[in-house]
Amino acid sequence: MDTSTDKTEILNGAEFLIKESTLQDTFTPEDFSEEQIMIQETVQEFNKAEVFSNTAKIEKQENNIAATLLEKFGELGLLGTHMPEEYGGMDMDFNTNTIIGEAVGPSGSFSVAYNAHTGIGMLPILYFGTDTQKEKYLPKLITGEFKASYCLTEPSSGSDALSAKASAVLSDDGQHYILNGQKMWITNAGFADIFTVFAQVDGDKFTGFIVERGLEGLSFGEEEAKLGIKGSSTRMVFMENVKVPVENLLGEIGKGHHIAFNVLNTGRFKLGASVLGGSKMATEVSIAYANERQQFKTPISKFGAIQHKIAEMGVQNFLSESALYRTSHFINEKIKDLKAKGESYSGAKLKAAEEYALECSIIKILGSEVLDYCVDEGVQIHGGMGYSEEGVIARAYRDSRINRIFEGTNEINRMVIINTLLKKAMKGQLDIVTPALAVQSELQSQTTDTRIFDEPYGRQKQSVANFKKVLLMILGSAAKLAMEGKLDLKKEQELLMNMADIVIDIFSVESAIIRAGKIKNEKTEKVNTEIYADMINLLTYEASHKIYKNALDAMASFVSENDQEDYIKGFRIFTKYPIQNVKKLRRNIAEVMIGEGAYCF
Repeated sequence: MDTSTDKTEILNGAEFLIKESTLQDTFTPEDFSEEQIMIQETVQEFNKAEVFSNTAKIEKQENNIAATLLEKFGELGLLGTHMPEEYGGMDMDFNTNTIIGEAVGPSGSFSVAYNAHTGIGMLPILYFGTDTQKEKYLPKLITGEFKASYCLTEPSSGSDALSAKASAVLSDDGQHYILNGQKMWITNAGFADIFTVFAQVDGDKFTGFIVERGLEGLSFGEEEAKLGIKGSSTRMVFMENVKVPVENLLGEIGKGHHIAFNVLNTGRFKLGASVLGGSKMATEVSIAYANERQQFKTPISKFGAIQHKIAEMGVQNFLSESALYRTSHFINEKIKDLKAKGESYSGAKLKAAEEYALECSIIKILGSEVLDYCVDEGVQIHGGMGYSEEGVIARAYRDSRINRIFEGTNEINRMVIINTLLKKAMKGQLDIVTPALAVQSELQSQTTDTRIFDEPYGRQKQSVANFKKVLLMILGSAAKLAMEGKLDLKKEQELLMNMADIVIDIFSVESAIIRAGKIKNEKTEKVNTEIYADMINLLTYEASHKIYKNALDAMASFVSENDQEDYIKGFRIFTKYPIQNVKKLRRNIAEVMIGEGAYCF
């Protein structure tokens, strides 16, 4: 793990596990340009003027309001910020689109409609459509005249999407594909004009199609009665001998999985951006209530138990935010690099998202679970009022739960993380063998890594480097047994979950350390840098305990008791971190947030 570098190097997907990042090769909210801040404020003003003032109507789906809001968003150019100028888009960079996605996040059900339209709705056509298909559909999708939807899930196929039963048969005259089947949980189905539909051609060739609303045989179920995101249109889609013109075949026959999986990479990232916006809002609302609500003649924000919750909200948001914008920068720079090498606009975006599929899964998991924490503790801070529909926190609590299911469940995404790692290793794209052997040699020789990491946060950087060794110990051993046929990883989902959680902790904590180091190095006056030191100490300390436990659980599931001692010894060495006064650290963090009345880092 060489930490020295003479130039900025953007890591490839998953390389963060075997290489170190520098302060220069990341992007943080502190780097937002004036233009990006203006765009962020435009979205925030839209939320205030159009979304928050119409929450009751949105929740009841009155007068097709979600579709109307999408059209208004389109009038501002905000539906096409990620699209080429030749189709009417604004071609903003990936970082700017991440900022927009986060800013949309607090809008609740509208953010669901927006993400479905601009992500899984539009991207299949951008990535895989023909020039004719792009010219026909993208301009109207960018303005909001057309709304998009994505039809993948079926009653019998959720996570196992390729087992879909919907069928597509070429007509006798060769002019149409005849589609039959049903799709469920289809977002935007109540008002969408364009549907990306997946069906089996000849019974076993999973294929994508562009299906227009209004075609004979295409019908819809009633709006689903859902736990949350009630303002989001969700219906079943039925196809009974729907004649889809052959020119509406999307991509290649039998290659629909390329569309589904590649679009999901970006969809997962976009979801991670939106939930961050939602978790910040939940935090702000909770702090405001805690400052206002008095018990025993004292604002409850003065109580240690409440300060613990507020501080943890802040720390978790900082963690999610740092990981989100670090990943955004990876993708942003990869897109620029691919374009410079002659890749097409859509090809560059597609390949960049594919390269960082593992990181996109991390962002989806981390963001959705941070949001769940913030809304759950938000309800607790509100007490009885948190259970009332009078405020926003009850709705936020209900809306949040779907995000751990959307875009592939968090369990599926955890398995994606480890499967991606192993595939990259098998293809020679990621050398985990050499560093794994180095770890083994280090333990056998009983020598301690004495490298001095560049300040700031050298101690914490050293800890993260050691956390990576823990993962390499487990991953290397499991992979070796799998290759020898002694361990079937497909049947060891608990083991995969343990390893994935270690990966998530490594990436997120490292992202936070890099960001805090950059802030300290650049002497940002935004907040007293001592607060960032408190957060980094707290995060690293707690990560050391989580990683140790996950490592023990993983190891015990496939290593015999006679061979466990060496592993345990290594885990103890590599997760050692000085004891922290977590009460004091959290109170320091909470004091700043309570004073500001919001997440302010």
